[in-house]
Amino acid sequence: MSSYDHSVHELLAQRLYGIILGYEDVNDHDKLRHDPALKIALEKLNELEDKKGWLAGKSTINRLEYCPETILDQKTSRYHKIEPNFEAIEKSFVEFFLESYKKPPLSIILDMDVTDDQVHGNQEGAFFNSYYHGVCYAPLYIFCGHHLLVAKLRSSNVDPADGALDELQRIIGLIREKWSETHILVRGDSAYAREEIFYFCENQPLVDYVIAMGTNGVLKLRADDVIEKAKHEYEKKLAPITELMDSLFQKKEDLEEVKKLVPISTWYRSISYKTEKSWSCQRRVVTKVCYGSDGLKMRHVVTSLPASKIPPSKLYTKKYCPRGEMENRIKEQQLDLLADRTSTQTFQSNQLRLWIHSWAYVLINAFRQHCLKKTSLAKATVGRIRLNLLKLGARIKISCRRIIIAIASACPYQYILSIANKRIKTIPNTG
Repeated sequence: MSSYDHSVHELLAQRLYGIILGYEDVNDHDKLRHDPALKIALEKLNELEDKKGWLAGKSTINRLEYCPETILDQKTSRYHKIEPNFEAIEKSFVEFFLESYKKPPLSIILDMDVTDDQVHGNQEGAFFNSYYHGVCYAPLYIFCGHHLLVAKLRSSNVDPADGALDELQRIIGLIREKWSETHILVRGDSAYAREEIFYFCENQPLVDYVIAMGTNGVLKLRADDVIEKAKHEYEKKLAPITELMDSLFQKKEDLEEVKKLVPISTWYRSISYKTEKSWSCQRRVVTKVCYGSDGLKMRHVVTSLPASKIPPSKLYTKKYCPRGEMENRIKEQQLDLLADRTSTQTFQSNQLRLWIHSWAYVLINAFRQHCLKKTSLAKATVGRIRLNLLKLGARIKISCRRIIIAIASACPYQYILSIANKRIKTIPNTG
């Protein structure tokens, strides 16, 4: 029986390339191991026609991320030869982020959010979650723009903010080792409106936060005058339309439909507020009041940014609302790279699998930022980049002296592909 040696670097690279190309299942590698393009990517150039050049199959790849619980002595087991360093893996995402900058930026924004990772088996640590209507994990993500910094797998029966403070402390500490003068803004939805997160940010130099919070009777009472102004403004805009409709129609339902066409009246208010028990001090709360055909809607954010630096309307629209862009990064992770394929039995191996998919995101994002800059695909999703540039039909001709890869002359993105090919050679290899 023949055996082949595969380095951890080769195994990991093969797994990452497979995920980026849309082959998220380990089983796919029993076919991919014979793929000539993948062999070229893994520098198996001299062994393309030899069985020694075969890439790893599913069983070998599987050893990267799964170790059966039935193994009593992992050190002597023939199946447990690769031991991951979880601390180094977590640190690597921040290191990749820091290395992507030539010089420290003046400011960065850290976005926190949780999502659901539906499972369909008896995975360790998976529980039913009524909010997500299914059995799932609840991974915590932290992004800085397009850069992924944290992908923490969690059980879905924990507090949504569980572990968020620990991750913030860890990554901000790593960032401060290199960027001591960069301003950091922490953003999150109301799940992260916690005293411990506020307190940590307030006691760190050059760290601020803008985090949503739920409404309550006190906040609504203190916004009464703004509510009245918004209501009056909306009714003033609606009045001439109501008069016109009353003169033309008698049905009330017609008027209700027209009301939806009248622009919503939006007002903002900034106040100093402290909860009765949970907050240790007064904090600035910005309230957004919207009044329209559906009645009153209120939103609140709590922030450490002073009113002297940024007015309430600008803080809400320019500082908080762009947080929604993070949802697109999570979609890329879960819909394009299938990071929710946490189908192994143990929690630890599913965490490792999530990190591997996250590395795939880091890799394709680096390709997008360095190789597709100022092209029509500069802001394309991972799925579109894969479809337009990576999953192309090609003819590969191998001779003793060279390898020729020919794509169709009618390829609509051949110009961008040519640019990307030139730029990718200039990216430094950091190992």
